[in-house]
Amino acid sequence: MEKTLEEIASLISGELIGDGSIRIKGIAGIEEAEPGELSFLANPVYRAYLEKTRASAVIVGREIDKAKIPLIRHNNPYYAFCKALEIFTIKKDLPEGIHKSAILGKDVRIGKGVHIGPYVIIGDRVQIEDRVTILAGSFIGDDSVLGEESFLYPRVTIREESLIGKRVILHPGAVIGSDGFGYAREGGVYHKIPQVGKVVLEDDVEIGANTTIDRATLGETRIGKGTKIDNLVQIGHNVSIGENTVLAAQVGISGSTRVGKNVVMGGQVGLGGHIKIGDNVMLGAQAGATKSIPSNTIVSGYPAREHTKAKKIEACITLLPFYVKKIRELEKRIKDLEKKV
Repeated sequence: MEKTLEEIASLISGELIGDGSIRIKGIAGIEEAEPGELSFLANPVYRAYLEKTRASAVIVGREIDKAKIPLIRHNNPYYAFCKALEIFTIKKDLPEGIHKSAILGKDVRIGKGVHIGPYVIIGDRVQIEDRVTILAGSFIGDDSVLGEESFLYPRVTIREESLIGKRVILHPGAVIGSDGFGYAREGGVYHKIPQVGKVVLEDDVEIGANTTIDRATLGETRIGKGTKIDNLVQIGHNVSIGENTVLAAQVGISGSTRVGKNVVMGGQVGLGGHIKIGDNVMLGAQAGATKSIPSNTIVSGYPAREHTKAKKIEACITLLPFYVKKIRELEKRIKDLEKKV
């Protein structure tokens, strides 16, 4: 597939500067791009490559207005890159139908345009809406619902009574609705608490590979609309996550914690149980929150503190060896002075 630069600029709503007749055959990173390819510059760190790149054109932000090659200027170059990549990505449509090795329970309802791959197991009374794709080896428990245009990669497990919204993407090994980690201690023994709640994934949620979202003890564990969760994340029972929140790999959220809208969590963030994270909060990588965090706050470190304060503390810790040496020198000088007195 090839497109002219003018066509691409129009499709991604960008401003073209330069020769629009240049033909583009693909997308590549600014360092690796070859003639005939379109690249992008979203991070200022790579601005020096704008003069070195072999790309035929580059998508840039509004702050850049000239270069040795044609440009497509956009308010959000990273988003524009995303849209351009879609143009050159050929999607393979899977055929409608149910593979002969799939096992379906009683009273399963299947919509139009559904693809069910090899060795899929679907429990009783499951509802699968239009244009859902379920790839090999996945399991859908009794009384679950899969919203239209949802896509399940191989080996996804959805336990009973889970509600999956529209256009949800579940990557390989994701587990939705596993038992929450709940035990009552009596007589020196831990007794399992039945986990009888459910999981709700709202529309446009994406769950990474080998991520686990536990079902509620009672009620529901809910992931809000448009939220994106990376690989290897653990979401405990009865957790609620608001809309358009992003969780990077290895985040762990303990039971009954409430996370607001538009929250960003870096890798390996840990949240204690029964706390509240407000809207628009950012938690730096490996931050550990044991208390609630108000909205519109940036935190980092362990325990999680306001980011500016955390950086000052870290700077002081870095200087500790110097201060220890200085204190020892001062102690020695004081002892020497005391001897003279």
